[in-house]
Parts: sequence; structure tokens; C-alpha cells
Amino acid sequence: MEILPAIDLRDGKVVRLQRGEYALQTEYSDNPAAVAEAFVSAGAKWIHVVDLDAALTGRPTNTEALRAIRAAAGPAVRIEFGGGARNDELVGSILAMGADRVVVGSSALKDWAWFESLVARSENVGRVALGLDARNGMVATHGWTQTSGTSAVEIAQRVKGWPLGAIVYTDIARDGMLGGVNVAATAQIIAASGQGVVASGGVSGLADIIECRRIGCAGVIIGKAYYEGRIDLAEAILIGNAQ
Repeated sequence: MEILPAIDLRDGKVVRLQRGEYALQTEYSDNPAAVAEAFVSAGAKWIHVVDLDAALTGRPTNTEALRAIRAAAGPAVRIEFGGGARNDELVGSILAMGADRVVVGSSALKDWAWFESLVARSENVGRVALGLDARNGMVATHGWTQTSGTSAVEIAQRVKGWPLGAIVYTDIARDGMLGGVNVAATAQIIAASGQGVVASGGVSGLADIIECRRIGCAGVIIGKAYYEGRIDLAEAILIGNAQ
């Protein structure tokens, strides 16, 4: 199971939000590259990067920070990038800037036919992830500012058998709150999709890593728990790698 420490970017700075609320922001660093270097030193093989500005506006904003993170991470570490991937051109540019996997959320729900064709292209096989962000089990879009009438489980069922890189499943109510991963809901997504599922939202300690491993997650995103000193990243990676 992969451990993906997170770098959420806003105005070029490393921040964390609470429940996706842009007004509830904590800034942790103005040097994303240095944060990436710390992740690599702890043994990370993946880094999860989110352009919060682009998630809200659809316009890539933190491109220089992404390039800096890519350079700092080095060739052995892979980058998963989300935020603003809303058309072919933007997905292509994100990959060209050094992302290994692009998370598509709002745009997939808005134009499902386009998303299906994007995933199926030979050059994109395994390089596109579906971002499923849910509030009370219902999918939220546009930087989590809008909640749809479609359940996350229903969307997960639609992608069974697709050549996705992963599903990144976030329980918005738990994100940035250090209250524990929604294990039951995450297990439902795993069962419904048959895809590798990366759990996000609520990680508070090593017990969450163990639980996610138990239910068969492909990965876990660690954010605030790391920045607040509640979890040792190197130890989490050892748990994820355990046989």
C-alpha cells in the first residue's frame, strides 16, 4: 500500500483546509520544494499535490510550484496531481510538467463521455485517476463548493474494469479534521469499483494506516496529521510496505 504525503498549494504556499473550506486555511510553508525534499528523505515514493486555486477556478495557478516539487522529488518519486484538470489540453500540460498521474474530479462528472475517452487513450492508461469527493456519500464538485445528486458508490460502479490509475476517495467532512478515515465508506468504494482506491481525508495516526491496509486500499494520503506532528511519515511508509 502506497503512502502519499500531500502538498496542497494555494498562492504558491503549502496549506491545509478544514473540510475543504477555503476560509479555514492553515499555512505550513512557503517552500513547496523543501517540503517535497522532506517527504523523499522519509522514504516517500509518491507525493500527492493539489492546486487548490485551480480546483476552484479551473485555471492552473501553481505551475511553478509543481515544477519545483518535481525537480526536488527526483526521478524515482512519482507525482499525483489534482486541481483544474478539466480538458485534454490541461491534462496534457499537467503531465508534461512532470506529473505521473492526474486526478480528474469535477470534469468527469460534468462530461462523462469525455472522461471515458480520456482514460481509454493508450497514452493515458494508468495515468488518470478519478477523484471522488463525497459529502454524506454524495459526490461534490468545483472545489467541493457544489454537491451533486449522485452517490459516490454509483460513480464507482461505473468505472469497474476501466484502465484507471486509481480512484482517490475523499470524505470531505473528515478532511483536515484529524478524526479518522471513513473506513466503511472507503471499503464500499473498493467493492463497488474493483479499482485501486487511495483513501483521503481524516488520517490522524498510524491506526488509520493499519485500517486502510486491512480493507485493501491501494494507498493513503497523509496531510494534516503529518504537518501537525501526529504521524511519523517514515513509520507510516514502513506499515504500508509491510507484507
